[in-house]
Amino acid sequence: MYLHLGNNAVIRTDKIIGIFDLDNTTVSARTRRFLARAEKEGNVIMTSAELPKSFVVASGKKGENRVYLSQLSPATLGKRKMIYKNI
Repeated sequence: MYLHLGNNAVIRTDKIIGIFDLDNTTVSARTRRFLARAEKEGNVIMTSAELPKSFVVASGKKGENRVYLSQLSPATLGKRKMIYKNI
């Protein structure tokens, strides 16, 4: 199964580690450090030029995690994931 993150960005659902709300989770210093490190390592993928509302952490090659920034809310992405699993 696949999850459409917006603007032609699609990932496999079995690779998803978590879907997170950007506003709520970036309050934590740990989350900010995680996102900063991912960006420094080149593992952040912007799915849109719009202001992101969520980020999706997915496993990548060689154990590296990829972080996808999406303009869609976590609720919308979660609903899409549920819909695709039921098809």
